[in-house]
Amino acid sequence: MSFTEEVKNELARLPRENTACRTAELLALLRMSGTVITGTEGKWGLDFSTSSNAVARRVLISLKKDFNLEPAILVRQGRRLRKKNVYTLTVLPFEGGNHFLEKMDIWSLGKINDYNNLKTQEEKKAYLAGAFLGGGTVSRPQSDYHLELVTKSSVFAEEISKVMKELSLHPKLTDRKNDYIIYLKDGDEVGRFLQLIGSAHCYMEFENVRVMKDMRNRVNRQVNCETANLQKSVDAALRQFQQVQLIMKYMDLTELSPKIKEAAEMRLKKPYLSLGELAELLDISKSGLAHRFQKISAIAKKIKSENNLE
Repeated sequence: MSFTEEVKNELARLPRENTACRTAELLALLRMSGTVITGTEGKWGLDFSTSSNAVARRVLISLKKDFNLEPAILVRQGRRLRKKNVYTLTVLPFEGGNHFLEKMDIWSLGKINDYNNLKTQEEKKAYLAGAFLGGGTVSRPQSDYHLELVTKSSVFAEEISKVMKELSLHPKLTDRKNDYIIYLKDGDEVGRFLQLIGSAHCYMEFENVRVMKDMRNRVNRQVNCETANLQKSVDAALRQFQQVQLIMKYMDLTELSPKIKEAAEMRLKKPYLSLGELAELLDISKSGLAHRFQKISAIAKKIKSENNLE
């Protein structure tokens, strides 16, 4: 399974209790991979295709739950090398179809109206999640850092870019044949995007691999250092980073004492620094910082025990 599929499977199972967030996600999904169907007598419908079973199920449930629509489902085998199934959901033109399109702020998926109904940060995050589910890809962190969203509409591409910028991301735009691509190539930005859209597990996997890569690069640059000691430092730094990540998953860092919180936050910001280098930044002794990380280790160990983690 590709990393893209892992992210989409996680997002497709992410619960969204807020109706506005579900609508924002569905809107972006339909704009990415949907087509408006015109019928007779002013009737309108919708056609949506995806190679992901999880995404198809997500759209099906949303259309049923939030709009009381019953799409027809067609499954066919793809023609490409991997021959993935293609799932097509079709809402045939019906009375009131125009009202559905108005509510979703869609008239023509080629000429998109400005979508100004994203009132909250959570709705914007859900919107980006929908865009990724509909037309996103991301490379595994072991290779180059690259995430892109592909759409047929230049207007929609600009719209996605605008939402990303409002969430403090810095996307770039380009075009390829008949497609418009919004992409990120910086590791920090890709990780931040995964975090924003709610792919927590894949985000942690991405960051863990990225930290290891950064550490290895740092090790290679420090060729004059004694190899065994350096590896020990790298292993300790990675272990501390993972312990802090585990703690953040189960509690807020503000629940820690100020000194422990300071050490945890600095390790997150500087995962590649040795204990001595980190101590210099915090202006404390190396032994004092080591004592703080011992407490962090004890907290992480307790969390593992209480939650039956390996």
